[in-house]
Amino acid sequence: MKKRLLTVIFAAVFALVIPFAAAGCKKDDKTIRINEVTHSVFYAPLYLADALGYFGEEDIKIELTNGGGADKTMAAVLANEADVGFCGPESVIYTYLGGSNNCPKVFGQLTKRDGSFLVGRTKPEGEFDWASLQGKNIIAGRPGGVPLMTFSYVLNSLQVSANLVTNIDFNLMTAAFKGGTGDYCTMFEPVASDFQAAGDGYIVASVGQQSGEIPYTCFMAKQSYIDKHGDKIEGMLRAITKAIKYLNETDSATVAQMLKKYFDATSVESLKTSVESYKSIDAWVTNMAMEESAFTKLQDVIELAGQLKKRVDFKDIVTTEAAQKVYSQIYA
Repeated sequence: MKKRLLTVIFAAVFALVIPFAAAGCKKDDKTIRINEVTHSVFYAPLYLADALGYFGEEDIKIELTNGGGADKTMAAVLANEADVGFCGPESVIYTYLGGSNNCPKVFGQLTKRDGSFLVGRTKPEGEFDWASLQGKNIIAGRPGGVPLMTFSYVLNSLQVSANLVTNIDFNLMTAAFKGGTGDYCTMFEPVASDFQAAGDGYIVASVGQQSGEIPYTCFMAKQSYIDKHGDKIEGMLRAITKAIKYLNETDSATVAQMLKKYFDATSVESLKTSVESYKSIDAWVTNMAMEESAFTKLQDVIELAGQLKKRVDFKDIVTTEAAQKVYSQIYA
């Protein structure tokens, strides 16, 4: 069973490269190799920028691979296996504090709150009460990762104590829950909607709606890459910012149809539900330049989780010039 599951995962990861790199995976001056933390409708603007031809307008090509966790995405960037990492900014904080000589910098933010949904085994009667999680076993991510830390932040703010299961690999969380581990599990879309549609569980709450705004998923690259390829970075940000604008101005059914080729195993109806779920919690930024106040809250969350050795200055790991320039151009 384990061998079969790994085969499915590797097949899915391979498939992610196809829509963005139809001409092949050979590196050239136009290609940006992006390693994403996971594949989710939460990152819809990234896929729409490709579907709408915005990357092509900037004369760049995107080669997309799946890291399966922020630690693995950061490792790919540090090993020069990816040009750009797309994951939680906490990975940059950890790398900076670790003394890296060429620490990546965040140059663009895409999501502004937690994108996971809490899935239970039974449908709640009436409105979900977070207090009902008291003493429950919940699969919520890995130690040091923003998904787990944000979930812990929510429980702490509500004074709810639960047993958080943290020893399961990010890509195997849903399979473990389906196999009987835990009373609840956090899942991103469209996995959560697919899980519910299959009758395997029920979406009971949005973690991001409860936690409030926090810089959740960002684009980052080594300073050396940003210095050498500033034009490509700017073009990429312009394409995605335009896609965010399109997403906010377009009905969810139309968006779902455009996303279908990036989620072959998911129905258009589930994709539509996923898009509507993220729109309802105001998941995406408009301006991809990270705000310092948001970065401060992120460090509050990490510190509360006991994962922050010391505070990091905003300017040391974040650059906003290109994102701010792009925003000014598009929303002039």
